[in-house]
Amino acid sequence: MTGGRPLIGISTYLEAGTRWGVWELDAALLPAGYPRLVQRAGGLAAMLPPDVPERAASAVARLDGLVIAGGPDVEPVRYGAEPDPRTGPPARARDAWELALIEAALSARVPLLGICRGMQLLNVALGGTLVQHLDGHAEVVGVFGDHPVTPVPGTRYAAAVPEVTTVPTYHHQAVDRLGKGLIASAHAPDGTVEAIEPPPTGHWVLGVQWHPEMGEDPRVMRHLIDAANAS
Repeated sequence: MTGGRPLIGISTYLEAGTRWGVWELDAALLPAGYPRLVQRAGGLAAMLPPDVPERAASAVARLDGLVIAGGPDVEPVRYGAEPDPRTGPPARARDAWELALIEAALSARVPLLGICRGMQLLNVALGGTLVQHLDGHAEVVGVFGDHPVTPVPGTRYAAAVPEVTTVPTYHHQAVDRLGKGLIASAHAPDGTVEAIEPPPTGHWVLGVQWHPEMGEDPRVMRHLIDAANAS
């Protein structure tokens, strides 16, 4: 704990040739909504740029909680599938780093929240698979849509958000076969799995398919912060 507020690590993008001002350089990037949400919920935010997977356990050991952020498609080889033509190009360094972070957090029982890609990676880390393309969850390129999400009663997600809510969404992939020990804890109207978690006892772990950092509801992040305070 740092200064009474838990330290929450957030994984980042690594983008080549990013331009700002007079500079065009490789950059570790994170949409500002992520740290702002952590801060609003009572935590301190720390960016975790891609690193060698062997350092993930050391990084996680310094944290009170971990967020795996949204981003590019998970490489299908990670879950034993051939790439669909609509699957995006691989981000192998990021896949390796974030899977190592997830495994370290699970091993050390550090509270963990996966957002969009982060939820999908959590599922893959535990042996699950993904739907490589579905329609209706990213209507316009570069524009977040929204749809209602219904919690499954008795789950950790339902404890955080007990009612049907409308959430910001932007994705074209989703959970298919659930990973070992995971249950679905929320669904979209079309049946898409919108949240996953272990049974709601013990270690706090949750994945959500939407983007809470793009909305006004801090409850999911507040539950992560509460878990970090308690751990």
